[in-house]
Amino acid sequence: MSTVAPSSPAPAAPNEACTSCSVYRAASLKKLGVSMDRWDFVVALAGNPNTGKSTVFNALTGLRQHTGNWPGKTVARAEGGFDYTGKRFKLVDLPGTYSLLSTSPDEEVARNFILFGQPDVTVVVADATRLERNLNLVLQVLEITDRAVLCLNLMDEARRHGVTVDDRQLARDLGVPVIPTAARGGEGLPELLKAIHDMAVSTRVPRPHRMSSEPAALKQPLNHLCRQLETAYPGLPNPRWVAMRLLGGDDQIAEALRRGDIENLGRPVAAQPS
Repeated sequence: MSTVAPSSPAPAAPNEACTSCSVYRAASLKKLGVSMDRWDFVVALAGNPNTGKSTVFNALTGLRQHTGNWPGKTVARAEGGFDYTGKRFKLVDLPGTYSLLSTSPDEEVARNFILFGQPDVTVVVADATRLERNLNLVLQVLEITDRAVLCLNLMDEARRHGVTVDDRQLARDLGVPVIPTAARGGEGLPELLKAIHDMAVSTRVPRPHRMSSEPAALKQPLNHLCRQLETAYPGLPNPRWVAMRLLGGDDQIAEALRRGDIENLGRPVAAQPS
């Protein structure tokens, strides 16, 4: 599936910081078991179980895929690839999860890949017939990354049950592209490919919706810790989420802070030319 590449803003000129971050991300992806030697972009595919995520994965990658386990885990993994407008996209199918709180091996794998792998795009597959249940994971993903696309799958089932979704209003509410699909029949897949491409090559930073309410007793320490993180790590894309996890006693995030992994998240990855 290919079309003529749409025009996009000219990418920023490479600089030492971007090169350093690109090297860091390549090393981080390699540690997560992903090699980018022959690929231009890496795309993560996330979603609740039973949303048709595997169908989306198979439809986009065809026979260009292989399976195995995540490094050091018994959690199964699948990755594949596709070409679009002359660019090569590696698609990594994350374990199906209901949250990213890292309370199970599947959640840990999915969260760590989105956080430390810094995919160029994270596609979240949601079931259009059970959207309210699925939005919990969508909002958690948006807390971690700006570069996300919501794949509103099983639209054929939604229509069969008389369910309608205003995808344009949902896109405005979430601040990210929302693409209705019925992957089993190929419906919406060209639009999904274009949305992934456009997000990957864009030099504009999206501004997705993020939760802003917290218990009154937490507000002062949360704001104080956010300011400290923003001062120590300028450009950190998710200081509030990091602060919330630290206050919640998340040992993995605390260890990442000590190792310096959080610092590298504040360095922008250079966008690829379209």
